[in-house]
Amino acid sequence: MSPSSGIDATRFLHRLRTLAAIGRDDQGRRTRLAASDADRAGRDAVAGWMREAGLAVEIDWIGNLIGLWCPAGAQGAPVMMGSHIDTVIDAGAYDGCAGVLAGIGVVEALRDAGEIPARPLAVAAFTNEEGVRYAPDMLGSLVYAGGLPPEEALATVGTDGTRLGEELARIGYAGPQAPGFLVPHAYVELHVEQGPVLEREGIAIGAVETLQGISWQEVVIEGTANHAGTTPMSLRQDAGVAAAGLVTWLRERARRGNGRSVATIGRLRLEPDAINVIPGRAVLTVDLRDPDADALARLEADVAARLQEIARAEGVAVSVRRLARFDPVTFDPGLVRAIEAAAGARGLSTRRMTSGAGHDAQMMARLCPAAMIFVPSRDGISHNPREFTADADLVAGADVLLDVVRRIAAGPPGNLFPS
Repeated sequence: MSPSSGIDATRFLHRLRTLAAIGRDDQGRRTRLAASDADRAGRDAVAGWMREAGLAVEIDWIGNLIGLWCPAGAQGAPVMMGSHIDTVIDAGAYDGCAGVLAGIGVVEALRDAGEIPARPLAVAAFTNEEGVRYAPDMLGSLVYAGGLPPEEALATVGTDGTRLGEELARIGYAGPQAPGFLVPHAYVELHVEQGPVLEREGIAIGAVETLQGISWQEVVIEGTANHAGTTPMSLRQDAGVAAAGLVTWLRERARRGNGRSVATIGRLRLEPDAINVIPGRAVLTVDLRDPDADALARLEADVAARLQEIARAEGVAVSVRRLARFDPVTFDPGLVRAIEAAAGARGLSTRRMTSGAGHDAQMMARLCPAAMIFVPSRDGISHNPREFTADADLVAGADVLLDVVRRIAAGPPGNLFPS
């Protein structure tokens, strides 16, 4: 295969659009929540494409879908590519899916060219990366990397009251393999940026060297529900006011940080949710992120202190439940340099980046050298049906993935990069 050749762009893009059409709900929204019927349909399509590419399809206990190509003569641990195909509610077409389908395209490109890598190749579609139906996010890769016991993950109760293990069995994706049955030699993930940096700077490829730490918490504020007309303002224990105090304070606290801290209240529910009743209960989520571990810890401590102040000032009770906590990740420097070199050889501009979103690569970095390739997102929009990446950018990213994987897979067992 010549350096200028690449994946079959037509096939790759056709599959991406086919997958994007799977999972429209009764409101026309693209929604493939983990272990749902729509997720099953998407998995069936991806598993079929893996088999078309000559991959042996394996499924582990947590439903991770893994295709393995082990040609004659290949030995050692595989080079793994992948991402996820589950979505948020009313999702875009590219998040996760581009990485899985590009991985299949890489295997096909090598096979079509008659190239036999020195080590096996694998493509993974990890379960429940989004964390919408079951918490935490990146659950499948977290279990795969040994960060969460499979039994605990399978017992996870979703937002709809279902259990993950039972739903995986129902859709036919509770597999026989123990998570982590393949420990990769390296893991490389192609992904749309989901942010505005590459497009704004006119850069083709992001070589992701770090990933933000993430802290998810659920906060419950208990006040007293009472009549909205007869209760004087000075005698109220208003859970809604207390929640609002946290929302506004949190924005200002993140702005006063190191310039990289971000904070979001993504869910907020007031009870009893009546126009003429003072809220007696508020349930909200807090999403904190920072690429610096110490800064993230300080932000968490400040939130805890602020909640104590709110409890005293408003006469309410506050409880906090941790939903997820992941430290910042530094990706393998050699892989980052390999991404830059592969992009440069194709005449593509690059920049090193920090990922603001969580990805399966951060979990796989616990097992093996890992890194990510970003391609531009129009207007930085993601988790939205307006999510868009140009075909040429998607193909360019897939070609860089091909070149990086070709280089890693060419070496003998034990070497990350052959000389």
